[in-house]
This record gives sequence, C-alpha cells and structure tokens, in this order.
Amino acid sequence: MSHPLFDLANRVALVSGAASGLGKAMATAFAEAGAHVVLADINPAGNAATASELAALGNRALPITCDMSQPDQIRALYERVDAEFGQIDIVGNVAGAARRNTPLEVTPDDMAYTLHNLLVGRLVSCQEAARRMIDSKRGGSIINIVSIAGINALGRSHLAYSIGMGGAAQMTRELSTEWAALGVRVNAIVCAQLMNEELERRIAADPGLGETYLRGIPMGRIGDSNDIKGVAIFLASDASAWITGALVPLDGGNLAKNAGGTHPGQPGAPTEQVGLS
Repeated sequence: MSHPLFDLANRVALVSGAASGLGKAMATAFAEAGAHVVLADINPAGNAATASELAALGNRALPITCDMSQPDQIRALYERVDAEFGQIDIVGNVAGAARRNTPLEVTPDDMAYTLHNLLVGRLVSCQEAARRMIDSKRGGSIINIVSIAGINALGRSHLAYSIGMGGAAQMTRELSTEWAALGVRVNAIVCAQLMNEELERRIAADPGLGETYLRGIPMGRIGDSNDIKGVAIFLASDASAWITGALVPLDGGNLAKNAGGTHPGQPGAPTEQVGLS
C-alpha cells in the first residue's frame, strides 16, 4: 500500500514538454499517482500519443498544443485549464529550447532565444499558475527543471544554456520566497545527463562524450527519464508540504563530486584508485 502523503487523487497537474522525455515521464508519474494531467507540447502528434497512454490509467489526460516560449499561448493554455478543470494544483515546467555556440561566436540572438525559452516562458507559466493557486486558497506546487549547467560550468559551448539555467535556479529561489506564505511552493529538480533522443545522437556522433559524462557520475550510469518519477511525485505531493525553494539533485552524485575526484569504475581512473584492482 502506498503512503497517503504521496496520493495525488483529485488534483490537476500541467506538464510542459509532455510529448517525450522528461516531460512525458513526469506527466506519467503524476497520472500514476492519481492526478488528472494536462499535457502541453509543441508536438501535437507526440502529445496525443502520451495522452492516449495516460488515459488508460483511468483519469483525464488532456493534450494541448502550446509553444511554451510564447506568453500569449501560455496564457491561453491556462485559460483552457480553467474551462476544463476549474483548478490547477501542480505545474511541471520542463520544456525549454536553447542554442549552443562557442563563447566567442555566441550571438545576441542566440542568447535572447535561449533566455526567452528558459526564463521568460517559464516565468509566465509560473505567474499564471500562482495566480490561480493563490486565488483558490488551495495553494499548489510548481516544479522547474534546472540543469547541472545552471549550478556549475560544463564548457562545450553551453554558455547561453548555462546562463539560462542559472537564471531558472535563481527564479525558483526568488518565487519560493515571494509565494511561500500564500501557499504556493516552488522547487526545482536539478538534472544531470538523462538519456533522450538528442543525447543519443550526440553520443553516437562523439563516442568519447559518453565517457566524459560517466567520469562525473559516481553511480556509473547516465540517467533515464523515468528516474524523475519519484522526486517529481514527492515535490508535487503533501510529502513535501514544508519544502520550498529547494534545488533537488537528480544527477547520480555529479554535483557532490569534486571535479578532480575519481570514483570506482570511472572510465580512465588512475590505477591507484581505492577499490580498483
């Protein structure tokens, strides 16, 4: 029997980027815990496929095509939620595109595009959710996705992305401070490398990239999208009722490890590594 603190029955959750990857896994977790789910994505076919899968779990799964970088579309999305459900209890801000370029070549347009996706779009979503959560007197939980690139530097032409994710982390802290007394909790899940189609392509094109990642992950494997399920349910549910402003690592130990450290099984680790023959 599951603990009632983790029960999301009778709650409505909105997840962006729900057609695939982390967004789909998060939406699936909420549905499995009993919530009705609103699925926002720019990919209507993939979004509809996710909705079909989740509807089989017994609650409503409503797919809505939305570009989460466009404030007008985001506001229309929340108005649709009002019309369909009359409440919003949980929001997972997952979607957010970015452009990569070297620090010497990154353009103002690259930066503006990335920051608009990772910060402006998410801020509007947070605002729309919080207004409704505050007005309802029910409160709610907002969960932002942040990359480890927003906490420390990755290099490899991630400048614009890292700045955007650093901003998303600080936005989470600021909003949690502003809205906590009003019943709205704002937390973030800080992700290291989780396998998806884009990451698979990048590793296929540069096999050494996979080993680079693994040198920083003491648990010895790249993450899977489904690894987000447990922490997402925790942050959405009453199990985390007194937690806000937290940046929860989902990283296999990456952020805990010193850049010069080694761990058992690390590719290319020095032969004197304790625990290795």
